[in-house]
Amino acid sequence: MPPRELGYDRSRLDRLRRGAVVVTGEPAVFQLAGPGALTCLQGLLTSDLDKPGEHSLTYGALLTPKGSIVVDYWVFREPAGFTLVAPIESRLASDDLFRRQVPPRLARITDMTGQVEVAWLLGSQAFAALARSAVKPIPDAAGRTVGLEYPEGRLLLGLAPETAPFAAVALGPRATVRRLVAALAGAGVEPGTAEDLEAARILAGWPALGAEIDDRTLPQEVRYDQLGGVSYTKGCYVGQETVARLHFRGHTNRELRGLIWRGAAPLEGDAVTAAGRPVGSVRSTLVLDDRLLGLAPIRREVATGEEVEAGGRPARVVALPFAPEDLDG
Repeated sequence: MPPRELGYDRSRLDRLRRGAVVVTGEPAVFQLAGPGALTCLQGLLTSDLDKPGEHSLTYGALLTPKGSIVVDYWVFREPAGFTLVAPIESRLASDDLFRRQVPPRLARITDMTGQVEVAWLLGSQAFAALARSAVKPIPDAAGRTVGLEYPEGRLLLGLAPETAPFAAVALGPRATVRRLVAALAGAGVEPGTAEDLEAARILAGWPALGAEIDDRTLPQEVRYDQLGGVSYTKGCYVGQETVARLHFRGHTNRELRGLIWRGAAPLEGDAVTAAGRPVGSVRSTLVLDDRLLGLAPIRREVATGEEVEAGGRPARVVALPFAPEDLDG
């Protein structure tokens, strides 16, 4: 499939690198509650939901029995249950999986898609802006959440782990999210678009469904170890045997890497080759004024810093996330 391409100019890039941006949207959202909600999700998701405890924000995925990623989630754990946020295109797959694999006597599943909105806070100054805004209280550490009560409803606010492409995420009825956005604007946060969220994702080296993640992708192939998206100590879950075997006894044949091209001319296809041999494929690209940044699963024997041909043009392989010198050097 052709790479996902995003054209992006330097002024917008500078907002992410030196400022704060908020992007709102309506992803797929599910709530699970009931006496067996934790047990059910622990047996499905790659991440450990028990150890972080209540008022936590974690990242993980549902896998096939053979260990391939089906859908990834950001998970809010609250005393009353769990709220899972996923890409909107995964709504039907999520609903089908939960209804097949979560016994109704243990947990209730509620599809909240369309009833709530999400705000993603991006940029290097995002946390500082949140801290000086009128939004109070805020979580006291990365990976923690708080619930904010407003007349319009309840808003969940979570601080992301350092590896995430955003600094914070909030979830609630549209009116509560609008209240949050207004408070952030008072602290200097600028409104953004889905393109800003996609740019932040690429710069952070974060994989996406339909791009870096396809129906055969294993968690370790797309940096789940580095992203904190997989646990090797929590016990069994669907697909765990394959994931554990790779971790303790072997390695994946490919790894998600960054690519840099000089100039922003169009690519000719998605193939990545080294010494004339196929070693990977370009999945996402960020087109800047004078260069192209890309994400590509590449065979692990290709070293960081190595020159390859990608999309018919010379490119350099770099580690993820992209470093400042990758953008300016």
